[in-house]
Order: sequence, then C-alpha cells, then structure tokens
Amino acid sequence: MTDPLSSTFAALADPTRRAILARLASGEATVNELAQPFDISLPAVSRHLKVLEGAGLISRSREAQARPCKLEPEALKRAYGWIDHYRRFWDASFDRMADYLAELQAAEPEESDA
Repeated sequence: MTDPLSSTFAALADPTRRAILARLASGEATVNELAQPFDISLPAVSRHLKVLEGAGLISRSREAQARPCKLEPEALKRAYGWIDHYRRFWDASFDRMADYLAELQAAEPEESDA
C-alpha cells in the first residue's frame, strides 16, 4: 500500500490531472464538463479521476444520474506541509548565503581613484 503523500505526488505528476484540479478549484463539475477542454476520451478522463480520487484529491457524489466531482483540499494541504518544510530549509540557506556575500563585499578593499 502506498502512503498518502506518495499517492498525492503521483497524482499531481500528470499535467492533465493538475488541469482537472485547477478546474475543480472553481467549483464542482461532471465528468463531461471536465473532459471538454481535453482531446482525450471520456474513459481516459475517468481513469484520471480515479487516480485523483484514490489520492484523496477529489470526491464524487451522486445527484440523480450525474456524479459531480469536487476538490478535496486536505490532501493538497498535506503535500503543502511537506513542501513547506523544505521551503523553510532553502529560505534559511539563501539567508546564510546572502549574509556571506554581504561579508565578502564589506571585506573588499575600496577602489581608489587613479
């Protein structure tokens, strides 16, 4: 069994799935509505939705014959938390580098007018 974070990143690795999530960020949509902008079959869109659903990124409900999909932000929140940990590491590294460069610049001898 794959851990939830790995499932999230695997689902996000595909540009079609990221585009589907972007669309769902503006509200619920049916499979047909989600398929419109893509030049792929409905079964292919359904497979993408199954991956997104398996990763917990979307959910599907049943309203009469339609099964609208909606974004589930909790999985994205977990991924953001993991990424944010490393962002803080890089921010601190860049801050240290900026301090070091400032020290180097301060230690350079003044250029004299000749």
